[in-house]
Amino acid sequence: MLNGKTILITGGTGSFGQKCTEMILNAFQPEKLIIFSRDELKQFEMSNRFSVNDYNCLRYFIGDVRDRERLYRAFAGVDYIIHAAALKQVPAAERNPFEVIKTNIIGAQNIVDAAIDCGVKKVIALSTDKAANPVNLYGATKLCSDKLFIAGNSYSGQWETKFSVVRYGNVIGSRGSVVPLLKKMRSKGIVPVTHPEMTRFWITLEQGVNFVLRCLAMAEGGELFVPKIPSMKLADLVEAVAPGCRHDIVGIRPGEKIHEVMITEDDARHTLEFDDYFIIEPEFNWWSNKNHLSRGGKPLTEGFVYASNTNNRWLTPSELKDYVGGS
Repeated sequence: MLNGKTILITGGTGSFGQKCTEMILNAFQPEKLIIFSRDELKQFEMSNRFSVNDYNCLRYFIGDVRDRERLYRAFAGVDYIIHAAALKQVPAAERNPFEVIKTNIIGAQNIVDAAIDCGVKKVIALSTDKAANPVNLYGATKLCSDKLFIAGNSYSGQWETKFSVVRYGNVIGSRGSVVPLLKKMRSKGIVPVTHPEMTRFWITLEQGVNFVLRCLAMAEGGELFVPKIPSMKLADLVEAVAPGCRHDIVGIRPGEKIHEVMITEDDARHTLEFDDYFIIEPEFNWWSNKNHLSRGGKPLTEGFVYASNTNNRWLTPSELKDYVGGS
């Protein structure tokens, strides 16, 4: 689907964006692959790894999703957009609420408007488990963002731009994740633990990119895709990364949950289950799920909740060690 097409990745210099760039360049022959981000240093560093001399389809485009006019310039001639730009650090979001709203909510609105007006075929936006029953500002802004992208399918009308969302859990090894912090602290023999019973969903960067590209191909417009991924206990993760270290219980940070949810009981009433993913369907009067039903989708049972502490798949200690690596 991506061969001969123009793809733009917002937040393209982040952990997801760089892995997505690598995998697209390895598997497809796009006409153009545009890296859109606001940090010139990160673009310079990324261009040393992915040079326009080695990949003549690559374009580096400085801009901010807050800047509506810049998006119109960037989206001209684009077929597909993968929206990964966000302010996502939970404590920083609690301290800087206006900034997070400008990027995660106003930025989403700008993308919807510019994509429709520029004739983009499909937009797929990255979300987070923190958007389900949010308790912090980051999660609340991402829930609002999700709603804007889903509603974008009603706005697009005759222009037929399709908007969909992918929601998944913590990404192992991404910038700002707990794993690099634990590796840094373990040399001291003491590592911080917020709550020993805390659980999280886990996914690798490669798995995340694969799922997003797969959903981009499947998207009819309006879906919120959720992968079936394993859970782990924070205490088990700490033992895998820093075996033998003493645990310093520091308490839950502002805005954190003990367990995460990706499908709430209310969402489950209009969700289809597949072998390795779910689709939360939009509540549009024009929505038709016949294509997804033909792929084997089945409605969920009443009262279903997809939560990290009641998940039916858990990472074993050996799997955790393989995931996080020893270095």
